[in-house]
Amino acid sequence: MSMFHSMNTTSSALTAQRLRMDVVSSNMANMDSTRARQINGEWQPYRRKSVVFQPQQSGFSSYLNQAMGRENSRAGSGVKVTKIIDDNVTPFKMVYDPTHPDANKEGYVQMPNVDPLREMVDLMAATRSYEANVTVFNASKSMMTKALEIGK
Repeated sequence: MSMFHSMNTTSSALTAQRLRMDVVSSNMANMDSTRARQINGEWQPYRRKSVVFQPQQSGFSSYLNQAMGRENSRAGSGVKVTKIIDDNVTPFKMVYDPTHPDANKEGYVQMPNVDPLREMVDLMAATRSYEANVTVFNASKSMMTKALEIGK
């Protein structure tokens, strides 16, 4: 394990959480977008997006250690974003507005499946995680600085 291992791990988490906050911001910005993309010639509302995280493998050595049964083979190597997925489970909201240009024959408009309360909870969780990782990064930096001062 290198001296900068903890900083690399923390910086990967900072990057992942920043992207998560960006996706939440995009969801909030598009919560009224009724024409996000066209499927089979029909406009569809914006679909909520979410981020999928995966543990980051540190390379061949992690696989070798895991195969040899060493306990530290699962030591944290950070996190990476594997993909950003659309929420296809939550249905679109139907809102009655016969004056809307995208209203159907009954006067209902399909609105995005974005729930502002859920987005705010996700944003708060990502923010707290980001803050915790900043604290860890600063603690690691402080320990390295103290170690260098000892060597003077």
